[in-house]
Amino acid sequence: MTTDGRGPGDRPALSRCVPVDPSLFAEEFWGRRPLFTRAADLGGDGFADLFSVDAVDDLVSSRALRTPFVRMAKEGTVLAPSRFTGPGGFGAEVGDQLDSAKVLAEFANGATLVLQGLHRTWPAVAEFSRRLSAELGHPAQVNAYITPASSRGFDPHYDVHDVFVLQVAGEKHWRIHEPVHVDPLRDQPWSDHRDEVAARAAEAPVIDETFRPGDALYLPRGWIHSAEALGGVSVHLTIGVAAYTRADVVREAVGRVADVAALRASLPVGFDPADPSAVAPVVDETVDALIAALSDPSARPAIAAAVAERLRLRQRSDSPPSPVRPLATIAAAESLGPDTVVVARPGLRPDVTVEVETVTVRLPAKKVALPIAARDAVGRLLDGRPVAVAELPLDERSAVVVARRLLREGIVVLEGDSGATQDADEFDFADPAGVSSDGERSATADFGTATPT
Repeated sequence: MTTDGRGPGDRPALSRCVPVDPSLFAEEFWGRRPLFTRAADLGGDGFADLFSVDAVDDLVSSRALRTPFVRMAKEGTVLAPSRFTGPGGFGAEVGDQLDSAKVLAEFANGATLVLQGLHRTWPAVAEFSRRLSAELGHPAQVNAYITPASSRGFDPHYDVHDVFVLQVAGEKHWRIHEPVHVDPLRDQPWSDHRDEVAARAAEAPVIDETFRPGDALYLPRGWIHSAEALGGVSVHLTIGVAAYTRADVVREAVGRVADVAALRASLPVGFDPADPSAVAPVVDETVDALIAALSDPSARPAIAAAVAERLRLRQRSDSPPSPVRPLATIAAAESLGPDTVVVARPGLRPDVTVEVETVTVRLPAKKVALPIAARDAVGRLLDGRPVAVAELPLDERSAVVVARRLLREGIVVLEGDSGATQDADEFDFADPAGVSSDGERSATADFGTATPT
């Protein structure tokens, strides 16, 4: 079994969550209906490589977690942080560090422990989450829910994001009901429909199952759910997927077309927003102008390009790249040679532009400019496949200089540091003009330094 996030047999992350082909999942289940799967039908060995009961104890006792990376709840009520946190002691003067003894007391008294943001605190989960996010095209985050025997943590509710539930240990009885508010947006929480949710939860459930280790559930946002541990401690991972929506496209498109004369015009003198009769004609005129701007066929390509760019930047911000190991990277850069194997840093999504004399790798906070002689080498380094430095299409000394430069800048990593590969189509080579290079000499050319943007 591998433990690099792809699962037994080097499987894609999604295949560990659902038993159907990705295209079938996209067509029949994504955003439409839930899918519950027994461990045997997923063809794997469960999720012990991702998380475990021992991992819970490790995080609680040894990792100095602070809020908001942890919370506790009992019978539908979230506990005050002071009931499970405390001062960190000499050398760690904080007041909200997780107190393992307090956690023990609350857990023994029936409270559920929620380890939030596990994709930031537990490496195996972080890598799996990053892979799943890349496969789905939407950002993901992970919480672990640890529930004592015969207890429930939260009342029936719905989430404003899709979820994958992976049962790690113990058993938990889940009840799933159809939505009362289909496809809720992030600012439309279940508490806005509290009475309707409670009434729906009293009806016969669509799914009424006891989850056992290795079982998995996909649940679209809006579907009502509640769960109760059975017989012993239950541990499950909830992977929340914050799907980009058509409402996001609308917002970005409207933002793009708002810069037209008809929409930049001031509202009338004496305009009274408290008078509906005064607001109505302004709304009509504005909507007509907006529709006209959006309906212009000649403007559609520019609108589409602007929306794509905005969503691309959001995706880059929502899904950070895999972390780097600073000290190990410095040491590796110093000893890097022809036999060193490197790979593009997973999830980085740099922009690569090619000019007459330079190839530039652009990140949100900096750019690394290299001479045009390095173009093919950069493309090979960023295509997602591990590569030995000697295999780069440059003379040996220049290849070492280029690889070292990108390693030190956190653009590539040593093979094995990330446990991941990346699709080549995440990197686009464009051809705008006007970027110069400067910096370090190599055997063939000036291979540049990074500059902030």
